[in-house]
Amino acid sequence: MTIDAPSRFAPPQSTGVTRRGLLKAGLGLAGAGAIIVPGTTAYAAMEAANGLIITDYTLRPPGWRAGQRLTITVVADIHAGGPNMGVARVRQVVDAANALSGDLIVLLGDYFATHRFVTEVVPPEAWSYELSRLKAPLGVYSILGNHDWWHGIGPTRAALKNVRIPPMENDAVRLGEPGGRFWLAGLGDQIAYRLGHGRFRGVDDLPGTLRKIDTDDPVILLVHEPDIFTDVPDRVSLTLAGHTHGGQIRFPLVPPVWTPSAYGARFAYGHIVERGRHLIVSGGLGTSKVPLRLGVPPEIVRVTLG
Repeated sequence: MTIDAPSRFAPPQSTGVTRRGLLKAGLGLAGAGAIIVPGTTAYAAMEAANGLIITDYTLRPPGWRAGQRLTITVVADIHAGGPNMGVARVRQVVDAANALSGDLIVLLGDYFATHRFVTEVVPPEAWSYELSRLKAPLGVYSILGNHDWWHGIGPTRAALKNVRIPPMENDAVRLGEPGGRFWLAGLGDQIAYRLGHGRFRGVDDLPGTLRKIDTDDPVILLVHEPDIFTDVPDRVSLTLAGHTHGGQIRFPLVPPVWTPSAYGARFAYGHIVERGRHLIVSGGLGTSKVPLRLGVPPEIVRVTLG
């Protein structure tokens, strides 16, 4: 896919968040609301480095069997690297994800920091070792993000493969027990190659990926950028995405001023339903461009289906 990035943003839509809870016990993490810091920039730096919430969504999307319960823990956009996502912080994120005891854990790409304010370099063998501790009955699956492609695709692929979480790239796997099976599909990145002047070429192949699904079991699709959602067919029960960081810096009662999407705020964050199709966009954990977050705390998403 080749993408031309437009210069104007679409209007925001409802996020549909069902519940947000602060993760507290045993992790040494302070909720951003508990810290009073003079100055917006200092507050945003503390929110990026110390905040961590669990965002819950409960739904039964079209195509999902009644009574088929599945819990998915979604970890997106770690961007490992100090000052806000050093190796100790990655370890806390992994501990938090494991504490949710999900049936399935998915990693949605962008594993290391690339901004110019990095104070602690976290090499691939360090962040991948921490990710290797993730455990779920149905397994841990990953895809790649644009920063992985732009700044270190070889080391990223190797690191994930070495810890037995090889990225899914236009592939699908059938999971679950008889009577409760489903397909998990992972798409290649949509802006893997920068062509210049706001143009990108992807390595995504949505039709080819869906052709690998050969039963009528429901489908969950993993994508890094949410923009592909406009092309996702009804055959897919739920699409999970990251990339946007929810805008990363958001002021109350207004849409994000910057969202890395051709659709602006339309797919910036949360639970989006269009034409009966369901998309959940995680706000992610790390940062891009600057190590700041405001109004969009780092989050792990927990999805309960059925």
